[in-house]
Amino acid sequence: VRELIAAGKTWKSYAESLPAAGYTGPDAPPYLKHHNPFAYFSDVLNNSAQASNLVPFGQLLADFANNQVPNYSFIAPNTQDDAHDCPGGASTCSDSQKLSAADQWLQTNIGKVLQSSAFQTDGLLIIVFDESDISDMNHGGGHVAMVLLSPKAKAGFQSTTFYQHQSTLRATLEALGIASLPGAAAGATDMGEFFK
Repeated sequence: VRELIAAGKTWKSYAESLPAAGYTGPDAPPYLKHHNPFAYFSDVLNNSAQASNLVPFGQLLADFANNQVPNYSFIAPNTQDDAHDCPGGASTCSDSQKLSAADQWLQTNIGKVLQSSAFQTDGLLIIVFDESDISDMNHGGGHVAMVLLSPKAKAGFQSTTFYQHQSTLRATLEALGIASLPGAAAGATDMGEFFK
């Protein structure tokens, strides 16, 4: 957030099932605070104007429809739609049911974003999982799925390069035209191979 503010960029975190705009409180299932990192940042916690950028997910499509899309958007589905918990609050379900619900959520919600003129111009959507298979006690060996969608991305490109979150931060800031790369992002592996 600090780099976005310093560069004069706008931002919002759209979290599904967030109890209210500006909410920085504890988990309110199926919303999980730790899936919304902006709720922890001191630049957000100590500034009510910045905290107001934490909004319920439903605001996303309204912002696109009203051409009020921020420069940077973070989207966090709730645990029933992110393949973590059973859809609809069911107590048991299969992994394929969880994945099917997440896939349906992406098709229903993110498809509209991809079709928008705001995205088609120069948008970048990064879909990343925060963990590997639950039965994998090595946590995927650091491997999680990530998909980059952009009119500027190479179609169907797959990389064998090992990237970490710092590279994602670097790619995000560079896509926004921000040259100041904080912390380990400054020395992180460049993700330029994904783009035309």
